[in-house]
Amino acid sequence: MDAIVQPRHDLSPTEIDAIEDRLYGHNQGATGRDDVQGLGFVINDEAGRIIGVAAGYSWAGTSELRQMWVDKDYRGRGFARQLLDQFVAEATRRGARRIWVASYDFQAPEFYEKSGFRRMASLADWPEGHTNVILCRTLIPG
Repeated sequence: MDAIVQPRHDLSPTEIDAIEDRLYGHNQGATGRDDVQGLGFVINDEAGRIIGVAAGYSWAGTSELRQMWVDKDYRGRGFARQLLDQFVAEATRRGARRIWVASYDFQAPEFYEKSGFRRMASLADWPEGHTNVILCRTLIPG
């Protein structure tokens, strides 16, 4: 059977989820770990709109914070700290040994550093003119 590579720049969330499931199946086979769980917290305003989120997952003794966001009108009120504290507490409860996060220099790497994360890598010009910072926080010493 011949395979044809074709452009598809509009994959749906359902298609992305199916790809993630296949990747996880491979990872599970390689590690023997079948304990992936979503991990997330939201803050809603009085009208029920989401104004802040911390979302990621835990798996195989590690956790990744993939999305962290607070609406600009609600920043500076401690919501990000509350979200991060809850995320860290739940990852710890699940037995994660570390949490990692990527943050551009124009986002919040200093916020994570104040919360006990250490810079593990700084990728210059990613995007051009900026730096992508990879940070990790050890929860349970190994």
